[in-house]
Amino acid sequence: MLSNLLPTPLHPAVVHLPIALTLLVPLFAIGALIAIHRGAKVLRTWSLAAAMLAALSLSAFVSLETGEDQEEKVEAVVPEQAFETHEEAAQAFFILSLGVLGVAGLGLVGGKVGTASRYLAAAGTLALVVAGYNVGHSGGRLVYTYGAASAYVDGSSALDAESILDRQGEPEDRSTGH
Repeated sequence: MLSNLLPTPLHPAVVHLPIALTLLVPLFAIGALIAIHRGAKVLRTWSLAAAMLAALSLSAFVSLETGEDQEEKVEAVVPEQAFETHEEAAQAFFILSLGVLGVAGLGLVGGKVGTASRYLAAAGTLALVVAGYNVGHSGGRLVYTYGAASAYVDGSSALDAESILDRQGEPEDRSTGH
């Protein structure tokens, strides 16, 4: 019964949460650093930033798993290299999110280790923005350049495989007319 309530495909429905969290987490981390510098309690203040990173890692895992679940169907219409690029970017993002989460966890302790960990984790959240952009950009290319969504549309309105394969090259640069 629950499966009737979930959208099909599930992957596009869940990927927006890690994207949103990727943009919010640096704000929470930097805000926590500022608040701690102004005298806020470390444990209480940094816990929120660490919890946001945990939510980001969890949502990245769910996105990765749902993408893998739908891999076979989408591979029928998307060039393998484009799909692999997206998958590798997603895996790297997830691993990086776990690393930053681990460092953020060390930020909950006091002293120099905690202080250094908080600053390193905050810097790591900025690296996550870059990694998240790479995942989102390659995923957008799957949909908008290669027609990945057509794998879920009936044959009468789906793009044919030949027109999708014709799109394997880079889209023309509309700013220069080339």
